[in-house]
Amino acid sequence: MARMIVHCAIYQDGRRVEGPEDHAGALAAARAAGQGSFVWIGLFEPTAEELDQVGAEFSLHPLAAEDAVSAHQRPKVEAYQGSLFVALKTLGYHPGGHTVTSGEVMVFVGEDFVMTVRHGADSPLGGLRAELEAQPEVLKYGPSAVLHSVCDVVVDGYVDVVVALQADLDELEADVFAPGRVDRTIAGRIYGYKRQLVAVRRATGPLLEPMLRLERGGVPFVRAEALPYLRDVADHLARANDQVDGMDRLLSDILSANLAQVSVQQNNDMRKISAWAALAAVPTMIAGVYGMNFEHMPELHQPWGYPAALTLMVVVCVVLHRVFKRHDWL
Repeated sequence: MARMIVHCAIYQDGRRVEGPEDHAGALAAARAAGQGSFVWIGLFEPTAEELDQVGAEFSLHPLAAEDAVSAHQRPKVEAYQGSLFVALKTLGYHPGGHTVTSGEVMVFVGEDFVMTVRHGADSPLGGLRAELEAQPEVLKYGPSAVLHSVCDVVVDGYVDVVVALQADLDELEADVFAPGRVDRTIAGRIYGYKRQLVAVRRATGPLLEPMLRLERGGVPFVRAEALPYLRDVADHLARANDQVDGMDRLLSDILSANLAQVSVQQNNDMRKISAWAALAAVPTMIAGVYGMNFEHMPELHQPWGYPAALTLMVVVCVVLHRVFKRHDWL
C-alpha cells in the first residue's frame, strides 16, 4: 500500500495541518475538523486491490475505480454519487528523439477529499502540491482548487509540447523548401511528425468538451469560485487545439509540396535521360546504317566515306546537345 501512495496530507482553510499519515486516519481527521478541511491523497499506478482498499474509505464508485486502475481512458468528466471523476491525458516531449509520450492522471473530487491517480512517467504534478501549499488563498477553496490546478498544469504541458512541435515543424518546412535540393526521405519525416500530432490530438481534442462542461458550472463538487479559473484553462486548451489543427493542415500542405517537388525532379531526370539517350541514338543509328555492308551503298567505296560518317555523327550530336541545353534538358 505504501508503494502506491505518493502523498497524503490534511488541509484546513488552505493550510497544511498535522494529522495521521494513513489515508483512512487522514480522512477521518479532515471530517472531524469540519467545514474548510479536506484531505489530498496522491496515488501512483495502484493495483485493483490497492485502489479497492482506498476506494472503500472514500466511497468511490466501482466504475470510476475500475477506470482509474485500467487507465487508457478517453479524457472525460463523470459525476457519481459521492464524488466527481475526471480523466486527463498528460503529454511529454523528448527533443532527442522528437517524440511525444503520454501518461494519464485521474482525479476524484469529493466534498472533503481529492485523490489524484497517476499513470506513466510523464507527469506534470511533481511540484504542484508545493506550489499550492505556498498559495493558501487559493488552496482555501478546497478540492475545487486542486482540480483546477491539476487541469491547469496538464493543459500548460500541452502548450509546451505544441510549442516544441511548432519549432520542429518550422525546421521541417525549411528543409522541404531548401533551395537546390529535393530530399526524397522527407516524406518519412512528415509521416513521423503526423504520428506525433495524432498523439497530441488524442489528449487535447477529447478534453475540450469536458472542460467546457466544468467551466459552465452545475457540476457536483465544483465550487462557483473555481469557474473563472476553469474557464481560463478551457481557453488555453482551445488555443492549443487550434494550433494543432493549424499544424496538421500545414503539414498536409508541406507533404503535397514535397510530393510535387519529387515529381518535378523525376520529370527533370527523365528529360535528361531522354536527352542523353537521343544523343547516343543518333551515332548508333548512323553506324548501324553504314555497318550493314551491302554491296551497293552510297559512299561505301569512297575514301572520304568513313570520315564523313564520323563528322555527321559529331555534328548531329553537337546540334542536339545545344538544343537540349537551351531548353534546360541537360
